[in-house]
Formats: sequence, structure tokens, C-alpha cells
Amino acid sequence: MTTPSEPGDGRSDPNLSAIMSERRQLINLAYRLLGSLAEAEDAVQETYARWYTLSPQQQQAIESPGAWLTKVAGRICLNLLGSARARREKYVGDWIPEPLPQLAEWSGGQAGGTTTDPADHVTLDESINMAFLVVLESMTPAERVAFILHDVFRYPFTEVADIVGRTPAACRQLASSARRRIRTSQTPAPPTARQAAIVRNFQQAWEAKDIDALIGLLDPDVTATGDGGGLATTARRLVEGAEQLARGLVDLVGRLANLTILERTVNGQPGLVAQQDGVIVTVYAFDIADDRITHIWAVRNPEKLRPWTVGHSTRTDPDARHSKQPHRDNR
Repeated sequence: MTTPSEPGDGRSDPNLSAIMSERRQLINLAYRLLGSLAEAEDAVQETYARWYTLSPQQQQAIESPGAWLTKVAGRICLNLLGSARARREKYVGDWIPEPLPQLAEWSGGQAGGTTTDPADHVTLDESINMAFLVVLESMTPAERVAFILHDVFRYPFTEVADIVGRTPAACRQLASSARRRIRTSQTPAPPTARQAAIVRNFQQAWEAKDIDALIGLLDPDVTATGDGGGLATTARRLVEGAEQLARGLVDLVGRLANLTILERTVNGQPGLVAQQDGVIVTVYAFDIADDRITHIWAVRNPEKLRPWTVGHSTRTDPDARHSKQPHRDNR
């Protein structure tokens, strides 16, 4: 993401420091709303572009630039969510939210390999794991915006209403509906250390081509979804059942030469990546319940793997000051 520039006539902008300090908040908000880092960056850039269309007098009349930027970014994301539904109906295959690594794993483990603005960070917390983002995709745009703004970022419904364009009472109902979707679709996850052990055992069984061990780690009704976006091959339909998935994984690792499976953190949760000839070609995220893997997401679309394969301007940061943990029952 490029840094918003000052007005072209050379005037210094007294609000520049204040508005730039909000960039991390905006990136965090937009990614959670859109599920795409590229789209989030575009939304934030458009937000700053609209700020600079204001005259200096209009800018100075805004009491809280941060609140103004959040309001504009929220409305931009709301509009994008509406158009995204139509775009994703034309998407080749299944659409999975864009996976993010943690800071130390950014761009193939070269965390310090690019020059970045420290404000360009995405916070890893419960509101960013893949299972959570996938549930968000099932919501209406208004539900998603109301829920993320209120339950994750703790905005009061009076402010949410101003962004969504509905009454506070209506926004409260939207957030409540979103909360119900999450409760009915997700089961409590094991502690992170336990998840990591299960994923590690899965990796070892996969590398050993041990079908029985893989089946033992998978829920009998496990499902797997692949996202190639028409740019990389994936299974043509949802893979269901432990034995079918285990045999498919063993067949895959047997067919591909120079394939290496590595442990990585994916959206704040234990995950795996597949490297071929030293290049990451697939990122795997897992949903785990009752010590069994219940779903696997395999992202192969190279456009969604930019943070894993090339230098990028946005980084993850576990300590971003604006985003807060969502309620425990949102898991």
C-alpha cells in the first residue's frame, strides 16, 4: 500500500500525522470486512483519496479525522461487499478468504526484507482465523459490517448506524443475527498448542503417506475446499470423508516432485504450506474440533499468496493498538 501523499500544491497538512496514525485501524477493519488483503488496501487507499478531495477548510472542520476515516472506509467496504457477491458468483471454483502469515513468516520468512510503514499491520486475533472469516462470508453485507464494527472493534451502535445507514436498533438486530450464525456454525477450538500438535501429526502422517494415521486425525465427516481461482489446479468439487481425503492427499504428495510440507501460522492458527522447488504454492488452514480436523482450506490462487511469496507492504502485528479481541462466544 502506498503512503497517502500531501496535497499537490506543496501545502503542509496539519492533520497528516493524525490521519496517518489511523491507517493500521483502517487496514485491520477493511481486511476483516472484505476477507481480501488486496481489496482492503484498495479500500483504505480510496478512503485517503477522499480525504484529500476535501478542501483545507473542510478538513479542519472535521472534529475527529479518525472517526471520519473509519466512517468512509466502512461505507466503502459495505459497497464493495455488495459488488463482491456478484464477482464471486463468477469466480472460478470456490472462493476462500486470503490467508495471512505472521510477521516472522512474511514473504517466505524474510520479515525484514521489505521497507514498510509500521502502521501497515494486520492484527492476528480470534476475529481473523480462517473458520471465522468463512462464516463472515455467509452473512449479508450489512450483518457483516454491523457485527465487525460492534463486536470486534467495539463501536457503539449509534456510530455503526451512521456507517451502515440504518437505525441503531436495526444494527443491533443485524449484529445479533450475525452472532447466531457464528454460534451455530462453530464449535469450541482446542488450545493453540493442542491444535499445533494435531497439525504436526497430520503433516508427519502425510509425508509418510500413512493413510491410516491420516484417517485417525480426520473427523469422519471432514471436508476440504480448494481455491485456485482458475489460476492453479484444485479438486473440482468439495472433498468429503476421512478416507477419501486421506487417499487424495497421499496421491497428491506421491505425484508432485520436490514437494515439501512445512508448519506455518495461518491467520493466527497452526497451519501448513506446501513448497515446490522452494516456492510456496499452497497454504493450508484447518478447523479442529474434539481433537479431529473437521475442515481443511487449501488456497492455491497465486494472487492470494503474495504475502507468502513476494515482498509486500502490509505486515501482521500481534500488538496493534486499535483492534480488540471479540467476545469469547464468537469462536
